[in-house]
Amino acid sequence: SAKMGCFTFIKVMMILFNLAIFLGGGTLLGVGIWVTVDGQSFLDIFGTISSSIMQVVNVSYFLIVIGSILLVIGFLGCYGAQKESKCLLMMFFSVVLIIFIAEVAAAVVALVYTGLAETLLTAVVTPLLKEKYGTDKSLTHIWNVTMTEVHCCGLNNYTDFTDSPWHKEHRTYPEPCLVGGLLPVARPHLRGCLLQGCFDQILEEIKTNAGVVGGVAAGIAALEIASMAVSMYLYCKLDEK
Repeated sequence: SAKMGCFTFIKVMMILFNLAIFLGGGTLLGVGIWVTVDGQSFLDIFGTISSSIMQVVNVSYFLIVIGSILLVIGFLGCYGAQKESKCLLMMFFSVVLIIFIAEVAAAVVALVYTGLAETLLTAVVTPLLKEKYGTDKSLTHIWNVTMTEVHCCGLNNYTDFTDSPWHKEHRTYPEPCLVGGLLPVARPHLRGCLLQGCFDQILEEIKTNAGVVGGVAAGIAALEIASMAVSMYLYCKLDEK
């Protein structure tokens, strides 16, 4: 009786937890579709910050992908526990395990290959800036927004724009790279505000918020491990029923 009571309690918790995931995924999916269909009203409500973000990342597709994944996970976990379906519980376990492994792999790659990533990005992005910045409106706008919001200049520094179409036409560097509208800055300002390459600046922001990022990542990993453990517990207990 005690074992059955424990099984029922864990089953109910599994259902409620995954119902919350399912509803959250549905909300994100709905917002993603809303942004795709009527992006202007989204910008009107959430203002200039959302506009800047949307210029750098295609928010609608990102929300649709994340929302869809959460919907699938929530459905498999909630319905699998409610129906006591071993097949759905195993599918839930497998999907969460794949996501967990992918997150660990991404973290390892980010830690180990940061230098390699910078080298590869420099090899790809710098020639692109020199070739298209100032003529390609989309690329120019995205970089202007990024540099303004992140307070950085180029991928490595202002020299990334040397001999670009913009530099040849205006005989100067992009406005975010200028101090007092006159001189380009090759290294950060004494107060740490201005201006360095976007790659270093983004890395610095990540390091500054490493505790928060690490805490969030650890929390997500703990939830994933717990959900896998619970789904496997229910899966194994169904054999005993």
